Amino acid sequence: MIAANTKLETQIQQLISEQQRAICAKDVDRIMSHYATEIIMFDVMPPFQTKGKAAIRKMWEDCLPCFPDSFVIETRDLKITVSDTLAVAHWLFRFTGMEPDHPAMQTWMRVTAVCQNNQGNWQILHEHISVPFDPETSQAAFALDL
Repeated sequence: MIAANTKLETQIQQLISEQQRAICAKDVDRIMSHYATEIIMFDVMPPFQTKGKAAIRKMWEDCLPCFPDSFVIETRDLKITVSDTLAVAHWLFRFTGMEPDHPAMQTWMRVTAVCQNNQGNWQILHEHISVPFDPETSQAAFALDL
C-alpha cells in the first residue's frame, strides 16, 4: 500500500508541477487541461468564488496579462494526502523572476487543492488560494513568517 500511495503522490506532484509550468508559460489551454469540469476556485481576487471551466478560463485570460513577462513559481512545504480517487494537497508559493519589484512578486500565497482521479487522469476539482491577514489591522500579510 505504501508503494501505491507513493506512486499516487508522485502523480499529484506532477499535476501541480505541470500546472505551474503552464501558468508560467501563460498557456491558458494547458492550464485548463488540469481542471475538472466541475471546478470551483476560491481566489485572492474578486469575485473570490469562480465556478466551472468557462468562468475559470475567463479568469485566467483576464489575469495572466497582469503577470510579469517572465517568472517562475517557487513552491515550498508541499503536503499531499491521497487515496485511489481523491487527493488533497496544500503548499505555499510565490512568483519570482526578472522583475522583483513587480506587485505579483511581493506575495507568498497559500494553496489547497482537491484533486480527483477521473479514469486514471488526475484533475483539480477545487482550488483555494489565499493570503493571510493581520486581524488587528485588516492588512494582508505578504511576507513569509513561519
